[in-house]
Amino acid sequence: MKILVTGGRGQLGFDVVHEAAGRGHKAIGVDIDEMDITDRGAVLRVLGEIRPDAVIHCAAWTAVDAAEDNEEKVRLVNAAGTENIARACRELGCKMMYISTDYVFDGQGDIPWSPDCSTYSPLNVYGRSKLEGELAVRKFLENYFIVRIAWVFGKNGNNFVGTMLKLGKTHDSLRVVRDQIGTPTYTHDLARLLVDMIETEKYGVYHATNEGGYISWYDFAVEIFRQAGYSTEVIPVTTEEYGLSKAKRPFNSRLDKSKLAEAGFAPLPDWRDALKRYLKETE
Repeated sequence: MKILVTGGRGQLGFDVVHEAAGRGHKAIGVDIDEMDITDRGAVLRVLGEIRPDAVIHCAAWTAVDAAEDNEEKVRLVNAAGTENIARACRELGCKMMYISTDYVFDGQGDIPWSPDCSTYSPLNVYGRSKLEGELAVRKFLENYFIVRIAWVFGKNGNNFVGTMLKLGKTHDSLRVVRDQIGTPTYTHDLARLLVDMIETEKYGVYHATNEGGYISWYDFAVEIFRQAGYSTEVIPVTTEEYGLSKAKRPFNSRLDKSKLAEAGFAPLPDWRDALKRYLKETE
């Protein structure tokens, strides 16, 4: 299978290209230099030249706080760019997978969000733009994969784990929020699942994170320092006490992943095991 991966040099896209190629697929990673997704003509031209069997659309504006001051640019990338990909996939008859986010929901309550829940109410510009991308995929394609993920970390990009390790070297203590709940997602593990999925016709909307239960960012930080052997003290605080963030964050990022098992896809490993492997790869 010939698979085109947008955002091929990004945190997730890099691992998806590597995973697909490792299985014998012809994996082609493109980034803005090769294909500006906001340019509909460029998207049609590049996809028309490559003629992929499938597109895994990882490219996105993901800087959540910066998005608040750049709404037009963010929507151009996450909404219009995704529409351009969907239109091209429809025209060429190739599969499309869109990587979305828990931020399409309002993050209230404590019940895990179902993949088929349509009670959307994004809290910030980033979430709204990603939801617009989802709606574009649904509008232009009959069959598609939409995979919502959360709390992503990988060796090829900036993420919470890397930030904690960097700060832990220079700080005796760190304040980390304890009232935002979710589950981490390791891009290496997620890439395996995404390629598993694109090899099938089991279309639909799915949620995917590592296993291991729901935790807070505080819990995650404590485990990061424990595994890394740091003595940094982690002080739990509320989101309100922490302050600073320009964009509102969801308190409830619990994602119901049961649909994956129902479709016959293998779950991702425990997030603690994923963290252990990430630390080993990046030491």
